[in-house]
Amino acid sequence: MKLIVGLGNPGAKYAANRHNIGFLALDRIAADHDFTPWRARFQGMAADGRLGETRVTLLKPQTFMNLSGQSVGEAARYLKLTPADVIVLHDELDLAPGKCRVKQGGGHAGHNGLRSIHQHIGAEYGRVRLGIGHPGHKDKVASYVLSDFAKAEQDWLDDLLRGISDGAPALAAGDGGRFQNAAANRTAPARNSGTEAPTPKPAPPPAPKPDPAPQPVTLTDRLRALSDRFK
Repeated sequence: MKLIVGLGNPGAKYAANRHNIGFLALDRIAADHDFTPWRARFQGMAADGRLGETRVTLLKPQTFMNLSGQSVGEAARYLKLTPADVIVLHDELDLAPGKCRVKQGGGHAGHNGLRSIHQHIGAEYGRVRLGIGHPGHKDKVASYVLSDFAKAEQDWLDDLLRGISDGAPALAAGDGGRFQNAAANRTAPARNSGTEAPTPKPAPPPAPKPDPAPQPVTLTDRLRALSDRFK
């Protein structure tokens, strides 16, 4: 049994924010893998289903980002799960847009949602860091994460969400490498190595052989020619 958590803020106002990429990822997983409808549980919205052979509860805390741990802690206790059975998907400023990295345990790096989860279940849960890029200055971070994804970002965002859904069974099974490969296959597909080699250019035609040099005329040749004229 796994608890997979997506972080974000509740309400239509925040639905398309960069900070809500965790919610967006869980919505894609639930739709693609035939999970139950979302229902209110654990101070959040939860859906149940299977990813491969693993039973999974998806959870979108509705406590607002800074109090995410209240919802995650309640769900983990009710489901009798250890921190190692919890996986949190969240936005990551220090990764380029569209990048995806799996991590087990560690610090919260100033992310308020993770900070809250640390307080309720400790630090040894799994994380999926979803790159959204950095605005360039720390003073711009708050407005950046709470702004919507730009229209120009929709293609890589859609690819990333599809890749996360493709790899979700591997993630639930604990195979972080296979999960990351599935995401990368959507966001940076390998180039086709089976393309035909370019047709070689035809070799230029051989240069014509020069005419043989004329043989020098001998006295005998001149006499024979003169004799032929008077025959």
